[in-house]
Amino acid sequence: MNFSPEVIAKGAEGPGASGAGEKALSNVRGAETTKPKGISAVAVLWTFGKCLSALLPVYLAGYYRVSTSLLVCGMMVYTGWKHAREAKEERLRSAIQLLDNEEEYTSMKSSKIRRDLPAWVNFPDVEKVEWLNKVLQQVWPFVGQYLEKLLMETIAPSIRASSAHLQTLSFTKVDMGDKVMVVGIKAHTENDKGQVLLDLYISYVGNVEINVEVKRYFCKAGVKGIQLHGMMRVILEPLIGDVPIVGAVTMFFIRRPKLDINWTGLTNLLDIPGLNVMSDSMIMDAIASFLVLPNRLVVPLVPGLHVAQLRCPLPRGVVRIHLLEAQNLVAKDNYVKGVMAGLSDPYAILRMGPQTFTSKHIDNTDCPKWGEMYEVIVHEVPGQELEVEVYDKDTDKDDFLGRTKLDLGIVKKSIAVDDWFTLKDTPSGRVHFKLEWLALQSNTEQLEQVLKRNESITSKNSNPPSSAILVVYLDKAEALPMKKGNKEPNPMVQISVQEKTRDSKICYTTVNPEWEEAFTFFIQDPRAKDINVQVKDADRVQTLGNLTIPLSRVLETSHLSLDQWFQLENAGSASRIYINAVLRVLWLDEDRISAEVSSNVAAGLSKQLAQQSSPHPSFATEGLLRIHLLAGQNLVPKDNLMGGMVKGKSDPYVKLNIGGETFTSQVIKGNLNPTWNEMYEVNVFLSGRSDQDIKFEAFDKDIDSDDFLGRCVWFTLKDVKSGRVHLILEWVPTVSNPARLEQVLQLQTLQSYQNKAVPSAALLFVYIEAAHSLPVMRLLIPSTLSWNESFYFIIHDPKRQMLVAKARRFLYGPMGSLVITIKELLAAPQLVLDQWFHLDGALPDSQILLRAELKVRTYIKLYGSKMVEMIGSGTLPCAAPAPGNGQVKLSLLYTSKEKKLVVIVHACRGLLSQSKDAVDSYVSLMLLPDKSKATKKKTAVKKRDLNPEYNERFEYDLPEDEARFRRLSVSVKNNSASFRSRDVIGQVQIELAQIDLKSGITDW
Repeated sequence: MNFSPEVIAKGAEGPGASGAGEKALSNVRGAETTKPKGISAVAVLWTFGKCLSALLPVYLAGYYRVSTSLLVCGMMVYTGWKHAREAKEERLRSAIQLLDNEEEYTSMKSSKIRRDLPAWVNFPDVEKVEWLNKVLQQVWPFVGQYLEKLLMETIAPSIRASSAHLQTLSFTKVDMGDKVMVVGIKAHTENDKGQVLLDLYISYVGNVEINVEVKRYFCKAGVKGIQLHGMMRVILEPLIGDVPIVGAVTMFFIRRPKLDINWTGLTNLLDIPGLNVMSDSMIMDAIASFLVLPNRLVVPLVPGLHVAQLRCPLPRGVVRIHLLEAQNLVAKDNYVKGVMAGLSDPYAILRMGPQTFTSKHIDNTDCPKWGEMYEVIVHEVPGQELEVEVYDKDTDKDDFLGRTKLDLGIVKKSIAVDDWFTLKDTPSGRVHFKLEWLALQSNTEQLEQVLKRNESITSKNSNPPSSAILVVYLDKAEALPMKKGNKEPNPMVQISVQEKTRDSKICYTTVNPEWEEAFTFFIQDPRAKDINVQVKDADRVQTLGNLTIPLSRVLETSHLSLDQWFQLENAGSASRIYINAVLRVLWLDEDRISAEVSSNVAAGLSKQLAQQSSPHPSFATEGLLRIHLLAGQNLVPKDNLMGGMVKGKSDPYVKLNIGGETFTSQVIKGNLNPTWNEMYEVNVFLSGRSDQDIKFEAFDKDIDSDDFLGRCVWFTLKDVKSGRVHLILEWVPTVSNPARLEQVLQLQTLQSYQNKAVPSAALLFVYIEAAHSLPVMRLLIPSTLSWNESFYFIIHDPKRQMLVAKARRFLYGPMGSLVITIKELLAAPQLVLDQWFHLDGALPDSQILLRAELKVRTYIKLYGSKMVEMIGSGTLPCAAPAPGNGQVKLSLLYTSKEKKLVVIVHACRGLLSQSKDAVDSYVSLMLLPDKSKATKKKTAVKKRDLNPEYNERFEYDLPEDEARFRRLSVSVKNNSASFRSRDVIGQVQIELAQIDLKSGITDW
């Protein structure tokens, strides 16, 4: 087993300095002013007509004496609708922006970084499948063509035939958009051999546009934009020994996906608050009716399959949940306006798919004892999870006390889990559960034993334990009687077992309905229960036939299954119904319960665990050595022409080696006095060691073997006639002081290098000591594993980077992951986090003991050091142009009405030329952190002018609440620069959050 930490960088470069002040807006307003146009008679009439249309409803309301309260109510409804619609459009734009540039969007939302990470980061066994997204991108237009054909040729005619009022309905436009994405995919290996199990993490943000028109009533409606996010399970079964290898494809969502719809036309009414939630919920219910467990979508690929069994397979098992007690819950009840602290009135909500249970609330306690029992049907493992939320019962709104969840696949492997589960998203609290996996037995050998054991189980919620489950497959019926008036009925079926009744769907206008549905019932004692079947018309008044099947008949069969036609009573002589009744005994295999999976052992070990790590005293004592490779002089020429008769030059490059690390510079063609201007950083120990000497070697790049130009240890060149290398060696100490960070980031903006190296801002030291309760060998073994290893990472931007640690089991795969943002370390005391961390994608009690320590680099006497002086003065080739190298005049303004950021580039002054002639300059703008082409804009080129004037205006579509997360990068570039010289004359980054954009600003 190994543990692999890594650092993932999110976002763009660090922030840059920007100048801001209070200036007049005359330049901005003057730039916005357009040339006035002549007065048009049509425009005047149009304005008058709009005013008249606005005042006409007010006049009519007064004329007909409409109640003022009714007008106010209508205005409130309209205002609410408008607000909800704008919010929904904003969410849609944000989602589309996320798909366009997920990495920049994640950095912009760094406060929610852990929750917004894609599944392939949170769960190490989820693969990032960019290739599949590329395939879907090419296939999706053809999927849209199929759906358009389905709507036009199949769905629209059936809608027109269903009602006389909809005979003129037609789909005028069907566009399924082009935004579809699979965030990740997970392949399960611990499943049946005859199937392939895949989990697809889907994020569909589609610019869908579907328009419907009913010409008879001049009615138009439609949808413009759909968001759908969720995890879809795909099962390829059965596997066969012939092409196409896979017999059928089964698809379903284990949990209800998230849905958001943007309505247009008449359906805009569905965006009214209250109706919008209702409409989305109704559509989600429709999706759940055939795509969310226990419902499945089955696509057969070969003939002769039992599709009903694939669509409604038997459950994997049943989990019996004992909700026992809780401890140390947060006190939420306060008295005398918070002066006196009280306790809480806790209750728990348990969810597993569509099954939801609510416990009783216990008054005035932080350690409630519930003692309740519930039973849930498990259709898919792994995948389905038990979600638990604890609340404090109040008269107005119940307070949240914490949540936890457990993968029921763990219960299946362990047979029984009796443990405390720590509540998350709350300061304290834990819940005690006992969970048992009940397997499904297809015989009655253990039935008597199960019934006897159930007699000893008690529960305060008066739910007796079940001994079996009954699955009733309702297939079809034939020759049902006609309704009154000799009309064809709309048949549906009511199935009742043990005072529980389930209703089937309605099949319209037919005497030979096909339902193909399955219903599951918990049975306490199958020896004395019956299945009551009633076939009714949709109005549930007229009975078309009934049937009673004693469960004793099912018990008499060999496999506890009754699959046949049944004659209906009180119906026609030929009326019959096809039903498959399957009974399974619930069996707890106590012999397989491991004694090591007891809560007592786990609790005993957890008490012995050290609360903090104990690294070696040398941990986090390393420092940073920065090597500036500037130039070389008088190097030996190695390239000879004409057989050595004519002396040439060299193509020099340098190799640097320290402590086993090797750096190689770029090759400078045909130059004995090269300028490299490169920087390298290496982490070294403070104590002197022989292997930490720096070795420099210069070579001449050739086609065959590179010629040796000399070497030096530290600074002196050896073994050559002439030549020297200009180096700057900089020792950068580190401190545990976050106040230095801003100064360091400002110095970063003054430096640039040919090898694109970014100076570091801090060092991150990580010490991994041990782990506890990792899932090993398919069982939860609450043992402690030790590593005692340390690592370090160079951090360039602490505000946007994160530490990702992944635990993996050798040859078996991932076991869990941990994500710590560097911003969390900046907020920690002494920039240190040393504790047990819970692992995501693992067991609820899986933890890792880890110490993360951040050291911010600094300069000795920061503003008095020689290095800072050289950078600030621009004497170093690596230094970016100082403020004296030129200035740019900008105007910034945000127009709330148009929701646009306006940037006006006026002029530049004092630009420095890199040659004898003046520069051909232009200004480039980029709205960070988004680096897409949509945010890149530039002015025209002004030739041979050190004080050019542009006076060009640029606009960005930007919501007001997003402006504070953006930075405007302004670069003045030389259009005539050669590939050997720099094209950037100067650059500045402006934090929009630091500027009053509504008032605007104009400044140099």
